[in-house]
Amino acid sequence: MSIIIKPIITEKITKQSELNNRYGFVVDKKANKIQIKNAVESAYGVKIVAINTMNVRPDRSVKYTKSGMISAKTNAFKKAIVEVQEGETIDFYNNI
Repeated sequence: MSIIIKPIITEKITKQSELNNRYGFVVDKKANKIQIKNAVESAYGVKIVAINTMNVRPDRSVKYTKSGMISAKTNAFKKAIVEVQEGETIDFYNNI
């Protein structure tokens, strides 16, 4: 079971990483904070100070087309905001 699914790279998370050493990840829905901490520390080799997790609800939308009404829904996921120790960084772009 892979706990870390993918990193979150948005403007808001990038600003937090520059100012507060916080990085965002999409993680497995059943993972707890201890499992997330161990997975991030082993994958990126950094020391974790704090972790905040949140369950993101699915977004629903309705589109009116010529063929009728179409309803859509995005997937729900769990997001983890990880704060690393001062002076350490996580580089997401080194594998490109």
